Amino acid sequence: MHTCSFRPGFYAAPPKQIELLGPLWAAAAGLLLMLFFGACSSVSSDSELMVFRYNESAGISSLDPAYSRNLENIWACNMLFDGLIRVDDSLRIQPAIARSWEIDSSGTSYTFHLRRHVRFHDHELFEGGQGRRVVAEDFVYSFERILDPSVSSPGVWVFAWLREEAPFEALNDSTLRIHLRQAFPPFLGLLGMPYCSVVPREAVAHYGDDFRSRAIGTGPFRLHFWIENARLVLMKNGHYFERDEEGRSLPYLDAVAVSFVPDKGSAYLDFLKGNYELVSGLHSSYKDELLNAQGELKDLYRDRFYLQKQPFLKTDYLGFLVNEGPGSSHSEKEGREREIWRNAELRRAVNYAIDRKTMVRYLRNNVYVAAEGGFIPHGMPAHQPSIGYSYQADSVRNILRRWRAKHPGEEIPALRLSTTSDYVDLCEFVQHQLGEFGIDLKVDVLPASVHRELSARGDLTFFRKSWLADYPDDENFMALFFSENESPKGPNYFFFGDENFDAWYKEALSITDPEARKNLYMKMDSLVMRESPVVPLYYDVVMRFAPHYVKGLDRNPMNVLDLRRVWLDNRSAESISQLP
Repeated sequence: MHTCSFRPGFYAAPPKQIELLGPLWAAAAGLLLMLFFGACSSVSSDSELMVFRYNESAGISSLDPAYSRNLENIWACNMLFDGLIRVDDSLRIQPAIARSWEIDSSGTSYTFHLRRHVRFHDHELFEGGQGRRVVAEDFVYSFERILDPSVSSPGVWVFAWLREEAPFEALNDSTLRIHLRQAFPPFLGLLGMPYCSVVPREAVAHYGDDFRSRAIGTGPFRLHFWIENARLVLMKNGHYFERDEEGRSLPYLDAVAVSFVPDKGSAYLDFLKGNYELVSGLHSSYKDELLNAQGELKDLYRDRFYLQKQPFLKTDYLGFLVNEGPGSSHSEKEGREREIWRNAELRRAVNYAIDRKTMVRYLRNNVYVAAEGGFIPHGMPAHQPSIGYSYQADSVRNILRRWRAKHPGEEIPALRLSTTSDYVDLCEFVQHQLGEFGIDLKVDVLPASVHRELSARGDLTFFRKSWLADYPDDENFMALFFSENESPKGPNYFFFGDENFDAWYKEALSITDPEARKNLYMKMDSLVMRESPVVPLYYDVVMRFAPHYVKGLDRNPMNVLDLRRVWLDNRSAESISQLP
């Protein structure tokens, strides 16, 4: 029999050699953890755990899944909570707490059959301190909580398609039914968002607003302590319901430790020193240090680290205001300038004028993918590599020549591109590119909050933004151009409207066949490219750097951190007293 070896300087525990540790060892380990984490007393360095460490420079604002609107919170909630389903690395819907489900022929009634052995984390709030079983009524409570106006959850939009009366039904402890007012095929994928996690009524009632820092869920890890802006430690949930293919309990890790060093350059240096198991994303403070001109890991680091790259379901773009927003205000001169740039052919000229491949090569180390295939990013089913725009100088000149012939004596007014400080380099690149064709572009740098407000009310003629998929469906990207989604109630910041587009969008929502829906989304994206309310710049990429001893780290196009199957191979485990 293989067993885990615990001795100073070595920790050998690949998953095929993991055995459940005996109860005596588990009790001793628990005692040691309580001593260190509870009283901060010294502990023998012989007591070692397999600890996965990473830094979250942006901080975490809440561990309550009702407020999991940003990636930092999502990562933490994903480790603490579960929902009915989850989305795998290939964007397929997989069972989680729901072992199976059916959708009726109308596409409006979803019936979920729950696993019977899922328990909330052990806690003194439950009888005997043992986590109680999750039942269908817990999901009814959790979903109604998201809809409760007093909670003010930013995830309320997830349930926008519910019928008004009794949308949630607990048919029995193991059967949950959800009713929609009309079919919405992406709905199942929406239920994989952390907003839809199950929470225990007892804990929310007991802690109230403090549930944000006293989170109790069903996830693979349980909260041990959180010192805000200093340290978060999660411990393995010994009663987690999932097992691997060989019947071993998940997760493999004993703990996850998160630090909150705000300076990404400092965190990168700590990574090089071996203080973290992961760096996610590419920051300007270290991109040239780690990557060569081809966007690959430099030879200097290949013996220590590996790089994971995968399409990220995110498109960075420039947007035009093609119609007046209800809250917009401007002078008569500004109104005339806006009117001219509502010409779709001029907008196409801007699309042709930008050399996206050069932009990503020199400004983003060739990491991102030039957006020459429409607004729907690579990695999505309806992405079409050939429908977008590439750099074509002759096409720009021909369009400008035709426009001037139709408008003799009239000058093309300057464009004002509004952005935030993080993207000035991109906007200055665009400024230079347009300037080569005599198009004057002024870059206006705004605080993020001001930029967000002005674009939402239709007060920016030309602006930089990005769109990240909330759920794995092409509809998520086409929703930006549906006329009924005009900002501020929706993400149509362009105030774009087209009768054909709207008809196709509505038709797609009534079709359950994935291939038929994909074909409609391809038609919609092609129409958007022709009308050009948007200038796609690049498709984002998930980048993760990890030491070679980190095994089982899955790639994920939505950049969700899943540590259930991760382990640390042939390295010294951190002693309890050395947790960051």
